Parts: sequence; C-alpha cells; structure tokens
Amino acid sequence: MPDLLCLGEPMLEFNRQPPGPDGRILYLEGHGGDTSNTAIAAARQGASVGYVTAIGRDGPGDAFMALWAREGVDTATVLRRADAPTGIYFVTHDAGGHHFTFYRTGSAAARYRPEDLPEDAIGAARILHVSGISQAISDSACDAAFRAIAAARAAGVRVSYDTNLRLRLWPAARAAAVIHAAIGMADIALPSLDDATALTGLTDPEEVAAFYLRLCPLVVLKCGAAGCLLATRDGTRLSLPSHRVAAVDATGAGDTFAGAFLARLLAGDGAPDAARYANAAAALSTTGYGAVAPIPRPAEVRRLLAGAP
Repeated sequence: MPDLLCLGEPMLEFNRQPPGPDGRILYLEGHGGDTSNTAIAAARQGASVGYVTAIGRDGPGDAFMALWAREGVDTATVLRRADAPTGIYFVTHDAGGHHFTFYRTGSAAARYRPEDLPEDAIGAARILHVSGISQAISDSACDAAFRAIAAARAAGVRVSYDTNLRLRLWPAARAAAVIHAAIGMADIALPSLDDATALTGLTDPEEVAAFYLRLCPLVVLKCGAAGCLLATRDGTRLSLPSHRVAAVDATGAGDTFAGAFLARLLAGDGAPDAARYANAAAALSTTGYGAVAPIPRPAEVRRLLAGAP
C-alpha cells in the first residue's frame, strides 16, 4: 500500500502561452488538480504515493491514468465513471499573476461520496493529504473528505491539509468553517499566506502561524515569493527566504511544496529540513509552464540547495 494517499480532483489543464511571432495565442495542454499535482511532486521525490479520486471514462480520464502510470502514482483507488466527465480548466497570465477558469460542475470527482472511500487503503497509509478544493467541489466530496480524515485518525495515520482556497467554489464563511474544522483534525497544516488572510483577516505571517497552531501542531505557511515560515507547538520557528530563479508561471507551486515536504517527512527528514527542501522545489517549479511539467526531481533540488547562501 502507498505511504502517502492524496484525495481530491484532477483536472486537464490548458495554459495560455505568450503570443508567438505571428501573434497567435496558443494553449499548452497539461494536467492539474491540486492534490494530483501534490501526488506527482511527492512521487518525483521518491515517495510511495497513491491517489483517491473519481474520473470519467473519457479522453481526459485516460490521459490522467497514463500520466499517473508514468509518474509512479498508484491508481488502485481511482474510480472510473461512465456517467460523469473529468474536469478541465484554463490558466491565463497578466501583471497580477495567474488566473483560472474552471469547468468542473458535475465532474466525476465532484460526485465522489463517502461510501466510495477506500478506507482499508487509508488505514494502511502513513499520511493522508486533503485540500480545501477536495472539500469545495461538492457537498458529497466535502463529506467524503471529512470521513477520510476521520478514518485516517482512527487508524493512527497522519493527516496533511492544504487550504488551497477557491472562493469561486464556495462562500467565504463556509470555506473558513469547513477548512478550519478540517485543519483542527489534521497533524500538518499547509496554508498559503494569501489563503490565510482571506480566511482569518490576518496579514502578519507570525500571527497567521499562531492562529493555525491553535488548530494544528505543525504549520508551514507558504508565502510565495517571500518563502515560507515553519512553526510547531514545541517552539520551532524557521523562516526561509525564497530562492532566486527565473520564474515564469507559479501554477502548482504550492502543490509542489506540499508534495516535496511530505515526501521528505516520509523519507525521515525532520520538519525544518523538509521545509528547506520543499521551499527549493517550489521555486524550481515556477521556471516552466503548467502545473506538472516543471515539478523538479531530487537532483535539481539538491543543486539549488547546494548553491543557496
């Protein structure tokens, strides 16, 4: 059984590229979905990873099955549905960053139910990873995520939670209530500073970390271009600056951070070393377009860390 199980929604990605010499706009086809990205990032770092989801019996679903096979992500807990599609989304870029347009209503993952969960596989894992998107896509998916977390806790399996807030999917008050309830059941919280500000109204990283430490014993606050802040209830504090890289697209950088961090924890690293590694991996993931293709492998991460001050 995989050591890490990620639960959520995969989506086929179309990422807008800079105009060509003739002015035409092209979209690069790729793969996304936050917890799928996390699973692939962890697998590329050498972790044993499986994915829990439902996808359509369609072309995008076939593409994901082929992708996970190439990446070494176990698909024994992936359901295929003939009556629902695999979701898709588009990414565009401007001076304000990257922006998403989703087509996921009625997707196979959105129809996922608590009774679909592979509770034996969850109980055999070492870490279960869930996100805000895993819960935002539908009421049944939200219930399934809570049941998965409860099953993991009952089996002594650690739970990791990434906020990945998408306010287009649910109202802010409901998002905050659900996300904070889930983090209160988790062992590892991986919020971003932007998400945390929207959820709590706090802007200072130390205050955000203190807020989430009241809910969860280990918090890694992802601060984008400002790096990250690790905080634990035993008093550990580690602020890591970002790495200088030629960034072109931040799509999936937070997911890469999560996957790399969890992979290094599973490999035996302490949280500070895992955060250092994940901080570098996330930076490297911004040097190419798309959520999956730029996810680095260990040799690249080690080279960046070796050259860091």
